[in-house]
Amino acid sequence: MLLLVAIILVCFIGYLAQTTGLCMVRGVNESVDGNHEFLIAILLSGVFFWVAILLSNYLNTPVDIPTYSASWWFVFGGVVFGLGTALNHGCGVSTLSKLARGDLKMIVTILGWLVGWSVLYYWQPQIELIAVKHNSTIVNGSLIILSLAILVWSLFGDNKRKRLWFSMLGIGLLAGFLFLYERHWTPSGLLHHVIDTLLHENQQAWPKLERYILFIALISGMFLAAWRSKKFELQGISLTAVATHLFAGSLMGLGAALAMGGNDSQLLISLPSFSPAGFVSVLGMLVGIRLGLFVHKLMKT
Repeated sequence: MLLLVAIILVCFIGYLAQTTGLCMVRGVNESVDGNHEFLIAILLSGVFFWVAILLSNYLNTPVDIPTYSASWWFVFGGVVFGLGTALNHGCGVSTLSKLARGDLKMIVTILGWLVGWSVLYYWQPQIELIAVKHNSTIVNGSLIILSLAILVWSLFGDNKRKRLWFSMLGIGLLAGFLFLYERHWTPSGLLHHVIDTLLHENQQAWPKLERYILFIALISGMFLAAWRSKKFELQGISLTAVATHLFAGSLMGLGAALAMGGNDSQLLISLPSFSPAGFVSVLGMLVGIRLGLFVHKLMKT
């Protein structure tokens, strides 16, 4: 029964991500053009995470979310991930959204993620993780106040603002509930676990079947949204695209591994838990995306 509920939740997340066009690259692009609201909505999409935390406490199944202090490794990982997303013209979530719309180049990007994670396995940099403990009352209280402020501001806006913010907040809210069922449900978390298992040759460490089912459900929700909006269209792959997206995906995979999560994990889990490592990782991602877009613009001129 719980698995069925989780499947429905993740389908809705995929559907909303597709319809809203959730993408940090798009957010940075619009911000450069003077429209900052879309990027802000993405960054604050996880503010309703407190609902899931309070629910877990009510059910006497409290969850402990590890938070770490900031370091230059997390900044570096974020920048590398951001550069990769700029070259890919899509972040981790939008890579899957594009794939669900028929863009087959995204398959090469996903293969690149696996290459990037493999690089970190053989590189093995000495990254020191220093756990940080926050006062849960302060964290949840801050999220509640921010959530209420956003709701009021959105309700007094036009329909475009309401659709944007309610969709983004809905993604964060559903992701929080899903976190209670499967902590590592995010696509980047699943694929990272798969490559880690392959490299360590540990047959006992394969992800649970439920995680694969949730991944398929996420793609299915994205596909349904693309099909309903008539945006599904198969796109071929050229040799140039293979090289570009394999390189871009490798940067994304390496960056996500260094930052301990792609933008999905950072936005929906690390930021709402006030992890300093998450904050600097996302900041690095934004810098990397902006830098990548700037380089791309120079190459076109």
